[in-house]
Amino acid sequence: MSFEANTDWSTPYQWPEGKKCGVLISFDVDGESPYLWQTRDAQSNKLAELEQRRFGPRIGVHRILDLLKKWDTPATFFVPGQTAAYYPELLSIILQSGFEIGLHGYQHERVDELSIDENIDVLERSLEIFKKQTGLEMFGFRSPAWEMTSELFQILNQYQLLYDSSLMGSDHPYTIDGISEIPVQWLTDDAIYFRYTASTRDKGAPSNPKQVLDSWIEEFEGIRAYGGLFSLTAHPWISGRPQRIRLLDKLFSHIRQYDDVWWAPAIEFSQYHKTSENFDRYVVKTKDSVGDNT
Repeated sequence: MSFEANTDWSTPYQWPEGKKCGVLISFDVDGESPYLWQTRDAQSNKLAELEQRRFGPRIGVHRILDLLKKWDTPATFFVPGQTAAYYPELLSIILQSGFEIGLHGYQHERVDELSIDENIDVLERSLEIFKKQTGLEMFGFRSPAWEMTSELFQILNQYQLLYDSSLMGSDHPYTIDGISEIPVQWLTDDAIYFRYTASTRDKGAPSNPKQVLDSWIEEFEGIRAYGGLFSLTAHPWISGRPQRIRLLDKLFSHIRQYDDVWWAPAIEFSQYHKTSENFDRYVVKTKDSVGDNT
């Protein structure tokens, strides 16, 4: 069974005239929500990781906003509903600074571990908080842990979410179950290089930022050559630290030397994709794409 019979992935993505590639800068403002989800069934009096993660909404976000303003760089901030509830000024600060906000679960749940009803409840709780705090009605979506299910895509369609930004099936926008997919990439996620909480989940010491900068520049140059979307994901509790702010500053400086790069928030990439010929050119249907082991 072929679920991509009409899709020619070798065809170059068509960007707006004069643009060779896209650049999406995004931040997942998780705060302490992932830790609270992981420890939801256990009582704990530990404070170290909680405080480490709280650095993000307390301090990291503000440093990042200042850096984005310095480079006049658009960006999208994906925020769990619980983080927005714990820091009720956060969404307004981001919006008033001129940046997009998007949904990111409620407590950074693993969506594949939830039932359909539980995923609906998570989405409704988050939407209620976002609408109340911002007065906005429509939002894009990024799944915690970058996992999705075909049922969740049905839910996104049901609630008219503007786009999804959770998957890696291409390095340019594509269409999945009628929704614009704005892809992500582990290679350009700060967490795999710098996340360290002195726990059993750690794989080793944080990476050298100079090596990470070189890696990200190489990825950007490759994406530009292929005409794709350079999609960076950072976390304020990680990249709000001085060393990583300096890394981002140097990365933005490098990319800004090109005038054929389209910097935009996720919502603009999704709107362009949906109204362009690309929308019907790169199509995936999840109900047919789940692997068949028979």
